[in-house]
This record gives sequence, C-alpha cells and structure tokens, in this order.
Amino acid sequence: MTLQEYDYARESPSKLAASCLLLALTMKNLGGWTPTLEYYSGYSAQDLHPLVKRLNFLLTYQPRDKLNTVRSKYSHRVFFEVAKLTPMDMLKLEKALTSC
Repeated sequence: MTLQEYDYARESPSKLAASCLLLALTMKNLGGWTPTLEYYSGYSAQDLHPLVKRLNFLLTYQPRDKLNTVRSKYSHRVFFEVAKLTPMDMLKLEKALTSC
C-alpha cells in the first residue's frame, strides 16, 4: 500500500519493513518487538511507533475507489487474504505499542 503513497517515499525501506512487521505482530497478537528483532533490524520499538501509527491510519482511511490492484492481489487465498484484515482501533494500537 505504501508504494502508492508519496508520503512514504522518504522513509527508509528497512524502517518501513520493520514498522510493517511490528504492525502485523500487533494486529495478530503475536507478541511485540523482541530484543532479537531490535538487534537484527537496528530499530527499537520506540523508533517505529510513529510510523506504525501512520501505517495503521493508511489501512483505516485508504481510498476505496482507485488503485485497487494491490488490495485485490492480497485479498486472494494465496496471500492469506491479508488485505481483508481489519485495521486496529487507534486507541488499542496506542495501548499495545506502549506495552512493548
């Protein structure tokens, strides 16, 4: 989704990938940002919090009428229908991020 948004072009690819992973872990209740993830990514959870919130906002308030190719691709069973996942409530996300 971020490939279609100019605002995310200035983010480093590694930070964007790490933030997406942290958001996915949080959305699926699979744990938080571990010391191993911090070591290999080079980012602490606190470094990623602002971008994770922006990513969740992008998922929540994305335009539905244009650029649907990515959404339709990742709505397929082959990709585990990840595009159909419900974004997190911003308050719940904030609470989950402060605990990790």
